[in-house]
Amino acid sequence: QNCGEHVMKTLPRTKKGTRSLKRKLEQSFQLESRKNVLGCLSVPINTLAQQNEMRTQAQKTIEALHHGIAEAVGLTSTPEKSSLRKAAHALAELCKQDDLVDMLVDEGAIEAVVMLLDLPRPQYNPSVDNQDLEKEACFILGLLAVKPEYQARISQCNALPGLVRLIKEHKLNNVTKWQPGSGGAARRAADAITNLAHENGDIKNTVREQGGIPPLVALLEALDLKVQRAAASALRTLAFKNEENKAQIVACESLPILIQMLRSEDSGVHYEAVGVIGNLVHSSMVIKRKVLDEGALQPVIGLLTSSCSESQREAALLLGQFATTDADTKAKIVQRGAVPLLVTMLGAEDTSIKEMAAFALGRLAQNGDNQAGVVQAGGLEPLLELLESKHQNLQHNAAFALYGLADNEDNIPDIIRVGALQRLMICAEQLQVQASKDCIQKTITRMEQKLIGPTTLNHVVFMLRSRNKVVQQRAAMSLAKMAPEGQVKSIFVDKRGLDVLLDMLVDKELDASMQHEAANVVVKLAERIQPAPIDCLPAQPVKTVYLGEQYVNNPTLSDVTFLVEGQKFHAHRIALLASSDAFRAMFSGGYREKEATSIEIPNIPWIVFAAMMTYIYTGSMDVPADLASELLQASDQYLLEGLKHLCEVTIAQSLTVDSLAHTFDQSEAYSARKLARDCALFALDHYAELSEQYEPPTFISLLGRMVPHLRASLLEDAT
Repeated sequence: QNCGEHVMKTLPRTKKGTRSLKRKLEQSFQLESRKNVLGCLSVPINTLAQQNEMRTQAQKTIEALHHGIAEAVGLTSTPEKSSLRKAAHALAELCKQDDLVDMLVDEGAIEAVVMLLDLPRPQYNPSVDNQDLEKEACFILGLLAVKPEYQARISQCNALPGLVRLIKEHKLNNVTKWQPGSGGAARRAADAITNLAHENGDIKNTVREQGGIPPLVALLEALDLKVQRAAASALRTLAFKNEENKAQIVACESLPILIQMLRSEDSGVHYEAVGVIGNLVHSSMVIKRKVLDEGALQPVIGLLTSSCSESQREAALLLGQFATTDADTKAKIVQRGAVPLLVTMLGAEDTSIKEMAAFALGRLAQNGDNQAGVVQAGGLEPLLELLESKHQNLQHNAAFALYGLADNEDNIPDIIRVGALQRLMICAEQLQVQASKDCIQKTITRMEQKLIGPTTLNHVVFMLRSRNKVVQQRAAMSLAKMAPEGQVKSIFVDKRGLDVLLDMLVDKELDASMQHEAANVVVKLAERIQPAPIDCLPAQPVKTVYLGEQYVNNPTLSDVTFLVEGQKFHAHRIALLASSDAFRAMFSGGYREKEATSIEIPNIPWIVFAAMMTYIYTGSMDVPADLASELLQASDQYLLEGLKHLCEVTIAQSLTVDSLAHTFDQSEAYSARKLARDCALFALDHYAELSEQYEPPTFISLLGRMVPHLRASLLEDAT
């Protein structure tokens, strides 16, 4: 049974994402570049005049570049010492401005820059630093490649062979001397390939076909850390969703050095290394097993404590992928201490770290022992918090992890103890993504299935004894929703689960939302407990005699007359004696009515008395709604329980928020137990409306009067 795992995906390249790639190139390049000869170009281009001025500048810069290239290949007279270098650097500065890029490309910037990679070296002017120009060219191509629409154009201009050549020429055993630690042209060539191949399957294939993968793998051995990082970044991009590239990267024996890089003290190095491995193992069980066989597991777990948040994120993602290998790998991940670290990451400020930590825990939670281990490590509460967040990926990963945790019977009491069931039910209603909602609903269903087991059920029932009132309340509410039907009486009568729920309704310290939830739970519990429809008639007295409606107020054989509102009402003692204890006492006891032939009824209207007598003579009637309250009073006075019940049913059917308090007063005044119960259940069922209508103390007081009646009624039904 699967409720949907986290699916790795590449987000489309957004404007923000494009600028971040460009900014990364610019920032690192500026640390090494010479003085900005065009500092004024940082001014935004707003007016038409400025646009024309910039176009003119772009044209001059590219013309100067073409002229310098022509001089370099010997087509013109001897060039000035640094004209080509200045032109290339000026173009690099122009390319840093988004507003100018399209204009520069239209003026032929790409074609000119690619030519810099192919200058014939024997004819090259020794006064112009070769690596300096090549580095400028790679940097410009990397900037332009940030825009997807220019990737293909750069490739079509045959830039890739030159870039691959620069990578091959790098000497691995030396730190670049052009500028210490800069990485030189090889680093910039790798950066350019990274941007060119980003989300571009054709260029990824072209790089492989041009022989670019083996030299990039070789660069992983470079002493220069910047070169090492750049090579790993390029391989990471080339491996993503490209099976042929992945196979060749692995075939080039890259795994041992990549795994060594995971232990690097340089955060940039181990970040890129874990990213390459992550893309290599994605959707490839063969490579995944090979990576694990090479010893990647422990260094990846070690990255969970890295000071680099990106490395933490990638390591968590990779552990989630490792966890799908087999049960043994899951066990090893846990045994080596990953779970506490992942649980700690659930509380990170970085959303992506939390997302990947939840992803990894969700994969690990497909194993029974791991499920218990995650809960014992404190993972339950932070996963619930992620489920309640506003981030949809966090919600889904947390939902999947919680679904796994609910598969372990030992976890169910802990899940209930922290109030997870109530929070899950709220999220099942509020979340927007249907897959997440479905996953939560399956988690709740799984909990219900686990609670059927006697051991789990006993654990949760035992929580009703907790000294912690909140734990008692959460246990009682969960049991009311999920306890097996045959256990309801035992739990809520014998073990006082009902008392816990009813006490919540009048607890002045309890949060209003919890009281509202308790109200809903009690209503549902009442539906489970009630043995028969509410409108069923109580058993009639054994001695009841029904003379029939034709004898109502009929003088024929009448032996007693009632005076009601000054009018005579003819009756028959035999029918009255059989109807209730009140009439039996009246006519057979020591009261004066025993011998009287005319009895005055001072407190009941004629229409009400006539309706009551109709019931006595027939044993049934449709109680008119407008007479129900007065008939209730009369039936209570004359102990006519059947009629009282009919009145209670009629009154309950017309209950409203406005009439509730008065109706409940009547139920108390006339000992109408079922009406009191109905008033209480109505109040709980309309908790939100009533809590708005009444001040909290008044509403709590009203519930306090209702609760004893509801308790007595539910206990009676349960037994």
